[in-house]
Amino acid sequence: MIKISKRVILIVIVVLFLGWVYTNYQFTSNASSDTAMYEFEVEQGWGVNRISLELYQKDLINNQFYFEVYVWLKGYERNFKAGAHQISPSMSIKEIITTMIKPGGSEQVITIIEGWNVYEIAEYLEKENLVKSDEFIEFVNNPKHDLVDNYSFLDDKPYGVSLEGYLFPDTYRVYKNSNVIDLVKKMLDNFEKRVTLGNIERIHFSGNSVYDTLTLASIIEKEVRIPYDMKMVSDIFSKRLEAGIALQSDATVNYITGKGLVQPSYNDLEIDNPYNTYRYKDLPPGPIASPGLNAIMAVIEPVVNPYYYFLTTIEGEVIYSENYDQHLTNKAIYLD
Repeated sequence: MIKISKRVILIVIVVLFLGWVYTNYQFTSNASSDTAMYEFEVEQGWGVNRISLELYQKDLINNQFYFEVYVWLKGYERNFKAGAHQISPSMSIKEIITTMIKPGGSEQVITIIEGWNVYEIAEYLEKENLVKSDEFIEFVNNPKHDLVDNYSFLDDKPYGVSLEGYLFPDTYRVYKNSNVIDLVKKMLDNFEKRVTLGNIERIHFSGNSVYDTLTLASIIEKEVRIPYDMKMVSDIFSKRLEAGIALQSDATVNYITGKGLVQPSYNDLEIDNPYNTYRYKDLPPGPIASPGLNAIMAVIEPVVNPYYYFLTTIEGEVIYSENYDQHLTNKAIYLD
């Protein structure tokens, strides 16, 4: 009969205890101190190995092995739910797994309309019972550096200005318990995806900034609706800016007054405000709304034409003029 000394038994116990302590530490430690929440999508059919790999590659966990060990010990192999989950690198393996074996949070569909400004977006989100309007406006008007620094397309955004123009208009599926950061991040992520880094490089290569491009695109978005007309108007506005001719955009005046008139009043046109493009010849200080992809692409790819003026009829038809006299004649015909 083999005798095992007490010393050997003690060593085995200590080793097992230290192993348990270390393993438990791995289960309860986190990948980083980053407390931001990231959307992690579990696709139908993914197994534990694929999930752990995706989490590791996205720096949401720091060890695949212990993730999989915890799943095995708890018998959760078949408990993961497909769908979107909010995960933070500051969460432990135990917390992440607990989150992911529950169904993705209750969701709702929202639609941000092309041409809405941040105040209209904020009002809509409050009506949808997602966030308070003033809380959203405060965050968007004073974006945090740790958010802005994550997006290269925000590099040329002037310091201290809002995210007006960057909140990409689209239909989104969002969690009902989303906070302001979640919603803004989703819109910025979509901006990067839809506009594409390739087009952003084209903007920079042309000598323009993304900020000025969005400013012009936002005016075009409010002035005309058809993509071809957007490209026509883009060329008209660019020529006017180069020639030192005021843009004379009714949309920028409406941005000041909030009236949304087809033809602003004489008093409106006299308002001394840098957004009044009847009085100031340059681009306004920034975007007046969130332009859609068609308006943004119109600035990148304008249709060259001989016109310097245009007007939009009540029916939405765009009438072009080569000179100011023609423009006055067209106004008398179509608007008076």
